[in-house]
Amino acid sequence: MQNMRSIITLSLLGILFFVGCSKDTSEFKIKYDKYTLKNGLTVVLQEDKSDPIVSVAILYHVGSNREVKGRTGFAHLFEHMMFQESEHVGQDQFFKIVQGAGGTLNGGTWTDGTVYFEVVPKNALEKVLWLESDRMGFLLPTVTQEAFENQQAVVQNEKRQSYDNRPYGQTNYVIDKLLYPANHPYNWQTIGEMEDLRNATLKDVHDFYKKWYVPNNATLVISGDFDEEQTKELVKKYFGELKSSGKVEDMNPMPVVLNKSKRAYYEDNFAESPELNMVFPTVEQFTKDSYALGFLSELLAGNKKSPLYKIIVEEKKLAPSVAAFQNSSEIAGDFRIRVRTFPDIKLSNVETAIKEAFAKFEKDGFTEQDIERIKAKTETNFYNGISSVFMKSYQLALYNEFAGSPDFISKDLQNTLDVTKADVMRVYNKYIKDKPYVLTSFVPKGRKDLAAGNSVLFPIKEEKVEEQGKVSSGEENNVSGEIKTEEIVSSFDRNIEPPVGPDPVLKVPPVWSGELSNGIKIYGIEYKELPLVQFAITVKGGMLMDDPDKIGVANLITDEMMQGTRNKTPIELEEAIDDLGATINMYTTKQSIVIEASCLASKFEDTYKLVEEILFEPRWDKKEFDRVKNETIESIKRKKVDPSSVAASVFNKLIYGKNNIIANDTYGTVESVQAITVDDLKNYYENNFAPRLAFITIAGEVPEDNAVKLFRSLENKWQKKDVQLPGINVPEKPEHPSIYFVDFPNAKQSAIRIGTLGLKYTDPDYYKAVVMNYKLGGSFNGRVNMILREEKGYTYGARTSFSAALYPGTFVALSNVRTNTTFESVKIFMDELNKYRQGISEEDLQFTKNALIKSNARRFETLGALRGMLNNIALYNLPFDYVKEQENIIKNMTLDEHKAIAQKYIQPDRMIYVIAGDAKTQMDKLKNLGIGTPVLLDREGNPVK
Repeated sequence: MQNMRSIITLSLLGILFFVGCSKDTSEFKIKYDKYTLKNGLTVVLQEDKSDPIVSVAILYHVGSNREVKGRTGFAHLFEHMMFQESEHVGQDQFFKIVQGAGGTLNGGTWTDGTVYFEVVPKNALEKVLWLESDRMGFLLPTVTQEAFENQQAVVQNEKRQSYDNRPYGQTNYVIDKLLYPANHPYNWQTIGEMEDLRNATLKDVHDFYKKWYVPNNATLVISGDFDEEQTKELVKKYFGELKSSGKVEDMNPMPVVLNKSKRAYYEDNFAESPELNMVFPTVEQFTKDSYALGFLSELLAGNKKSPLYKIIVEEKKLAPSVAAFQNSSEIAGDFRIRVRTFPDIKLSNVETAIKEAFAKFEKDGFTEQDIERIKAKTETNFYNGISSVFMKSYQLALYNEFAGSPDFISKDLQNTLDVTKADVMRVYNKYIKDKPYVLTSFVPKGRKDLAAGNSVLFPIKEEKVEEQGKVSSGEENNVSGEIKTEEIVSSFDRNIEPPVGPDPVLKVPPVWSGELSNGIKIYGIEYKELPLVQFAITVKGGMLMDDPDKIGVANLITDEMMQGTRNKTPIELEEAIDDLGATINMYTTKQSIVIEASCLASKFEDTYKLVEEILFEPRWDKKEFDRVKNETIESIKRKKVDPSSVAASVFNKLIYGKNNIIANDTYGTVESVQAITVDDLKNYYENNFAPRLAFITIAGEVPEDNAVKLFRSLENKWQKKDVQLPGINVPEKPEHPSIYFVDFPNAKQSAIRIGTLGLKYTDPDYYKAVVMNYKLGGSFNGRVNMILREEKGYTYGARTSFSAALYPGTFVALSNVRTNTTFESVKIFMDELNKYRQGISEEDLQFTKNALIKSNARRFETLGALRGMLNNIALYNLPFDYVKEQENIIKNMTLDEHKAIAQKYIQPDRMIYVIAGDAKTQMDKLKNLGIGTPVLLDREGNPVK
């Protein structure tokens, strides 16, 4: 496994086989036009006419590695601030304008870079260039002390949600502090130190922006359906007059060396099981050794015959899984082994087991076929990786900024192909064997006895509830007034928002269908843009068919059936899939069991034969069953330490009733899974796998006749069987509100879930309710998010949604909020839900219509999206053009209908309120909401006496 950039690096390998140059990549090219504006901005244009959309990606060569100790978190902060406003684009208009044009947008910051992107219908390209150029050249006048403080609060909530309020959230923080010296740019996390942001001045922030967010430190990539000459003129107009800064130098590699091993432990407030990380310093990206280290990680832990898996998972049964990966970044790298064990396992035993696995690796070695298999299985991943215009634009930007040219893709491919057995053993001996390492032990609170021997406590300052919400202020940091920014004169009036051209016409891809003699229906779309095929066989039933006393059987079946077949051991099945460069997965939902595959079109027949073998020749391996069962139990236990997971689980039980099968998680409970035997799986398989409940969906480069001919083998292999789906007991909505609290002592956030019973997918009101909900909380610009995140700074995000299935789903309003704003946040939810019942403005309704209708241009871009449409058609018996029917629902919705739907399905005085957080400081306050006294529940949803 690799980091973000190197995932792309490895996934590119397979293109070589398709173009017929398995040892020479010099002929491989992605067609594009690259040029540089006078101000230093690199522009890459890559035309793709397959869909009427464009992707605009801007990658700034600035991440947290451009910061200095004591002033960290600035790059990530600007990722947030650049979405707020700029001189000619109003507050919170970036999301609104792009979504209103039918587009999507986001950004991301990591150690080495920052990327912003939009994917929009092609008629909105100029609008996006106007937006991106304004925040590149005209952001600083809007970076005020007030705006700075607001986004500090949002960043703090992100840190609480992603790091402080979840198990093992501090792992990378501890590793990087131990591995990298104090002044090394990788010593701190991308999110930064909160103390640094609190101490930062507005001048610090302005200076950072002026140095790094400039044309000569960025690459702009436009990929999709556009006119090249016209686009060049637009790029020149909007970006050509922006000012560059002084020359920006690339960073030099700064690899680290450990003279001795470092060992530390940390008592994790949320973890129930110990975790050990063994980390070796290595090398930066795109070096010869980084490629070989990537292969080494696969050989050590990537499959069932890997030595780490054999020793730790199979032989010693210390953990349900093990992971190894090479993390190659711009200026340094590291090789990590991570083991998250079963409860009560001493991590000293894990450390010993890792060393035994190393000895096994040295003794047993590996084959040339193992090396070729690693290369071959990435081919399909490559094509999937370039199936969207966004991924194309992102990859081209990455290569240009970090390797000097998009053409580095050819060299990168060749570097991967050139890895040999000798290379792998060389890097193992050079970086891993008998070398010092960082060893971290994360153990449950009060269980330091489980830490690896000779580990010392690593101190982490924990935020106290009473300290929450503190941000920097100009007064504290001796800032008097706002900073005067230099006036930038434009050659045209940038206050005028560019109009959009005519909307692309919605073209639903042609769907073909067929039916086999045993009742299996087939739905397909032929898609010729890439040499790929994705298909799935779905059997309706899933958890709904479970015995209520043994919930989890259906889930275990899909895990167990991937553990070999009658004629293939688990290892042989895994290798057979990898030999084809395919992926095959099997999973269970509440209403179905699915086996799905993705492969090259040339490997479709062979891949399908493997799917058939898995489906009709289960191995029922007892050893694997015991392992999978234990792994499932451990997964269930781990969910119980996550406030968000617990809040969602308890919410479902309260909505449906504890005795209703829908209320359960597909995994089941610890007790139900412990009671399951292999015979239970066999009985479920024999009784419920029926062709009358099955359907097939397929999309890709395969003609209808070829697909149907292949699937006809199911007529003989899958005999008719009279199986009916069970009836669903639908509860009544409560007449009055009720509020419940699940205690997570010292939680840094409260997980809020508010809602009620919803609708079936086939209910005539379901899609109307989805449309109605959009402005409430169905997008970033929804009311609840704009208030709780952007205005108040209480959360990293807030949403509302309607879910639906063959049975009624739920309506839910949710957010993870700062602990000391729990009461205020629930009150805001209540107020906004009640206000929304009174109707919305004509402007908001038009925004909703534009966002949902115009986004249809993006709806059929990938094979996954096409197969998702086919799945809806098959599962819910929808017409092939149901998307057009949904579009008509949007177009025809009036203000009166919107209000009527809201009043019918948004009823706060009949909702269930669930909060998972720190009961000691927050529970009593909730009495003042006026919806009753909170009932304290345990993490299973049972009342606490």
